[in-house]
Amino acid sequence: MEETEVCVEIGDESALARLASQLAAAVSPGLLITLSGPLAAGKTTFARAFLRALGHQGKVKSPTFTLVESYAFPALTVHHFDLYRLEDPQELYFLGFEDYLKADTLCLIEWPEKGEGMLPPADLAIAMTILDLTRRRLIVAGRSNRGRQLLSTWIPPTVL
Repeated sequence: MEETEVCVEIGDESALARLASQLAAAVSPGLLITLSGPLAAGKTTFARAFLRALGHQGKVKSPTFTLVESYAFPALTVHHFDLYRLEDPQELYFLGFEDYLKADTLCLIEWPEKGEGMLPPADLAIAMTILDLTRRRLIVAGRSNRGRQLLSTWIPPTVL
């Protein structure tokens, strides 16, 4: 399957939050979005901004210890996973991961490499790299037809 990829440089945390908010405005149920990168790259910051843009007003907890936090919105439910503490990808089976994949949900997964072999292919994969204290490079890949379509509407055509 053909993959579409875009590279975006972000200058600070507020720019990362704006990009996450723009993504939230463009998503639809049934998507699987992954966020990868080293510690402190901005994965959880991105996820928090994404959830707030969808309308969550409470605290957005990092699911580092719980593995998943779920947020219900009128149009969809978002399951925010953090797989950092996963010892073995098989743990996803015991967690009942497949039960989270429904037509009316969206899965946002940090540290997807920890679930390699057990996760279905991502529709949209976002890889973050730390450039310096504030700047980040995001390589955003549309890995499915829906992911490529989302990428073309989310990232302005001038960036493509």
